[in-house]
Amino acid sequence: MLETIVNFLNDLLWGKLLVYGLVGAGLYFTIRLGFIQFSQFGHGLKLLSISRRPGKNGLSSFQVFCTSMAARVGAGNMAGVAFAIGVAGPGAVFWMWAIAVLGMATAMIESTLAQVYKVKDVDGQYRGGPSYYMEKGLGQRWMGILFSILLIICFGLVFNAVQANTIAGAMTTVFDFNPLYVGIGITAFSGVVIMGGLKKVAKVSEFIVPVMALAYILMAFVVVMMNVTELPRVFMLVINSAFGWQEAAGGAIAYSVAQAMQAGIARGLFSNEAGMGSAANIAASASPNPNHPASQGYIQMMGVFFDTIVICTATAAIILLSGEAAGSGEGIGMTINALSSHVGSWGGGFIAAAILLFCFTSIIANYSYAETNVMFLSGNSKKALPIFRLIVLGMVMFGAMAKIGLVWDLADVSMGLMALVNIVAISLLSGLAIRVINDYREQVKAGKDPVFDTSKFPELADQLEEKIWPDGSAKHKS
Repeated sequence: MLETIVNFLNDLLWGKLLVYGLVGAGLYFTIRLGFIQFSQFGHGLKLLSISRRPGKNGLSSFQVFCTSMAARVGAGNMAGVAFAIGVAGPGAVFWMWAIAVLGMATAMIESTLAQVYKVKDVDGQYRGGPSYYMEKGLGQRWMGILFSILLIICFGLVFNAVQANTIAGAMTTVFDFNPLYVGIGITAFSGVVIMGGLKKVAKVSEFIVPVMALAYILMAFVVVMMNVTELPRVFMLVINSAFGWQEAAGGAIAYSVAQAMQAGIARGLFSNEAGMGSAANIAASASPNPNHPASQGYIQMMGVFFDTIVICTATAAIILLSGEAAGSGEGIGMTINALSSHVGSWGGGFIAAAILLFCFTSIIANYSYAETNVMFLSGNSKKALPIFRLIVLGMVMFGAMAKIGLVWDLADVSMGLMALVNIVAISLLSGLAIRVINDYREQVKAGKDPVFDTSKFPELADQLEEKIWPDGSAKHKS
């Protein structure tokens, strides 16, 4: 019964609503922002290079970037890419790329809004995200509550089960470990970090994420160089499969294209989270440099690029360049088989180690997203956090023991519903977000260090918390 309901919702969300919603919103934001993914790519890299400055009341932009990358870079990049290729063929990779390029503009919008409407919690730490801009910007607290509940279910519970499931699968495949003991280990280490709250998560992410991402990219680069003559063939395989050209003779073009689109967009969104509203939760926690909401939008835009265009492509290259070697695997098993075919049996150990780090950091970062929404529901009170942390750890343990198929399907449903609510909100608030981003760009063009002056946006006067932004013109809305 549960499986039937989950399959129906997935078909509705990913077969119709979100394909149009995500692509439509991404195209709209891309055009309205003047193709910012391309025209401002260099500026995004520049901001990333100066993002380590610590914030007085929040995390540094680099800590936020690493935490958001910790959540993004996980099961979706390794098991998810393999799952999509296994289900829908190489064409799914093209649709991952497409949704990532459009998603860069979407991430720019949602993270800018998260910064605009951020608040301070009882400890002086910045908090924010979709729930906050739904309540303050749209005046719809019910919408913020709905989003918070969906995010808590999605990231605090289901996604963490997915990450734990992927770790257990890798450890079982490579080392024949008992999933029970793997689950106990993951749960214990996750507990040590998440009990320290948002700042502890950020510090651990800042340390682990750059090392693990660079190591994985270097491994993929070695594989590509070993098979460089095969690159044109693999690229054409992806393109032909994406548009169904190789299925033309069999008359199954429409079905194969739809299947590739659905799998690619679903797995792409699971990986880069653009439009879902998740990364916006941690984006709001930054003290941005320069001190303007749009600067954090640029940082998150770059996060989508590195996650999907770089790291997901690395996994796809490892798999597709292996030819038939990965065919016997499923999910993470496919990635393990593919890398082992390139470099030998130690490739499986490398993937297992990468999965352990990628998915562990995803678990703790996913928790940080959920924590902010628990705070929103409780009126910024921390009383509910200890109980919530225990529930999260329980789901981590459950995920290590669960069957992968149902876990992935539940992740798709919860992710889809969350994205649907967020797309509606950012579309309604996009006019303000675009004006804020254009304000930043005009200051940069004039040779200024951008500062957010809320007096230029009189409609914000009764919506923002007092003294969040430097001119202090906004009034606290009680």
